Order: sequence, then C-alpha cells, then structure tokens
Amino acid sequence: MPAREPLSPARRRQLIVGLVVGLIIGLVVSLWTGFWLWLAAGLAVGLAAGAIMKPPGDDEGSQRSTRR
Repeated sequence: MPAREPLSPARRRQLIVGLVVGLIIGLVVSLWTGFWLWLAAGLAVGLAAGAIMKPPGDDEGSQRSTRR
C-alpha cells in the first residue's frame, strides 16, 4: 500500500473555503425554505467542490514563459 502524501497548504485552504461557502449557502437556503437538512446538503456540496477543484498554482502546464 503506497504512503499518502500530506495535503499541501493550498489544498487545505481550498477544502476549508469549500466548506465555508457550502455552510453559508446551506444556511441561507435552509432559513429561506425552513427545511434544516439543506444545511447538511450545502456542506456536502461545498466539501465536494473543494475536493474536486484544483488549487491555484497546482497546474503543471501553467508555467509562464519568460519570452519578451
């Protein structure tokens, strides 16, 4: 079984931002509709979005050329 590498700080920030955005959206929708399970759904969607998206700077092909 291969060893897992630890999360990079950018990746960790990405997951935290996803959770916070999901929390805010879930809270707003649950207050708007009166159905509290939207909060859990918002957290799940935020976590999934944070896990799926690539953090800025992790793109291997985005190295800028120094041509002028």
